Amino acid sequence: MFREVPNKMNLPEVEKYILKFWRDNKIFEKSLDARQDKPWYIFYEGPPTANGRPGIHHVIARAVKDVVCRYKVMSGYFVPRKAGWDTHGLPVEIAVEKEMGLTQKNEIEKIGIDKFNKACKALVDRHIEMAGGWRTLTDRMGYWIDLDDAYITYKNEYIESVWWAIKQIFDKGLIYRGFKIVPQSPTIETPLSSHELSLGYREVRDPNCYVKVKIRSSPKKELEGKYLLVWTTTPWTLLSNTAMAVGENIDYVLVKNTRQLKSGDQKETVTDELVLAEARLEALDGEYEILQRFKGKELIGTVYEPIFDYFKPDRNKYPNAFTVLTADFVSTEDGSGIVHQAPAFGADDYEMSKKFNLPFFQPVTPGGRLTEDVGEFAGRTVKTFTYTDHTEEGVDKDIVVALKKKGKLYRNSFDYVHSYPHCWRTDNPI
Repeated sequence: MFREVPNKMNLPEVEKYILKFWRDNKIFEKSLDARQDKPWYIFYEGPPTANGRPGIHHVIARAVKDVVCRYKVMSGYFVPRKAGWDTHGLPVEIAVEKEMGLTQKNEIEKIGIDKFNKACKALVDRHIEMAGGWRTLTDRMGYWIDLDDAYITYKNEYIESVWWAIKQIFDKGLIYRGFKIVPQSPTIETPLSSHELSLGYREVRDPNCYVKVKIRSSPKKELEGKYLLVWTTTPWTLLSNTAMAVGENIDYVLVKNTRQLKSGDQKETVTDELVLAEARLEALDGEYEILQRFKGKELIGTVYEPIFDYFKPDRNKYPNAFTVLTADFVSTEDGSGIVHQAPAFGADDYEMSKKFNLPFFQPVTPGGRLTEDVGEFAGRTVKTFTYTDHTEEGVDKDIVVALKKKGKLYRNSFDYVHSYPHCWRTDNPI
């Protein structure tokens, strides 16, 4: 006869009874001792970030981990299981910033990095050991893992092991110095992963700016003194322009374009001779007459007048600076079919700089402000950023005004609607 099962069971009490039995009889330890001479299956837990209380998603993930390890034990393996805690990076830092009332990176430097680091370590330790924290969750869900000898990423011995591994890679000649274009969250001054970037896209209204870029010299002599028509939705990146890209086999045209410009109550008739993709003639205002047709590859080597003259690269060292080059990413879906290149601000642009030895001009700080290298724009934010106590308008409108004063602005508006990445933590544009 089976023992009668009661109609109602107090499951929390059953849970406590089983956990106490395991703990008092050291069942986890005995399961390890019984397999020490067997094949090893070592488990290092992919460390959760100890920046707050655990959630249900941690229970789900750990249940899977526990099942796999228990299965391996039952299959005859020796399965040591080492816990770990991820204590570096933004999740912990942002939690501490909130506790300390900090909003910007320079405020951390003012109170002292050592004091801030100690607060981060204290937060981690608190969330591991507090009631309802990580140790409590681990015990209550019956997750068998060694918490007493866990690896913690802020410990010096762990940091030293990482540096040791890096040195081994360096000694084998597998490390080199270079640049990589990454999305930067300006108000917290840190790069974002591709996953984080995907969390923050939103539709915004941005500038829609066409710029006239004067041709100084060209293999096609008849183009000298004429203008490349270039389109951008990020006027601030024009400060770092180093080249123009066209499609090698795209059809381009030289047109005589006549249009009316309104200034107050007056209208002025303006005529320009412009180069753009034939498929993008719809971008023109007014009337036009096609003067010539040619392939993009015929523009290779065309030299143009820099849009801004804040940096002057050595032409002997960088012969391709401020010239027209070809690239396979150029399309005629929008814009003018001529893409301006700023190697500091785009992955495609940076690859172009490596391929064609273009200069690299970075006039933006990690906080998204322009440096002293760009004269009257120094100190301005590249986009409109909202801080805890104020908002700063981006520099785009003033750059458009500067282009107009220089006679380089063909047309602009501030109603171009498109998807633009924002930091999912701060809601500020990347």
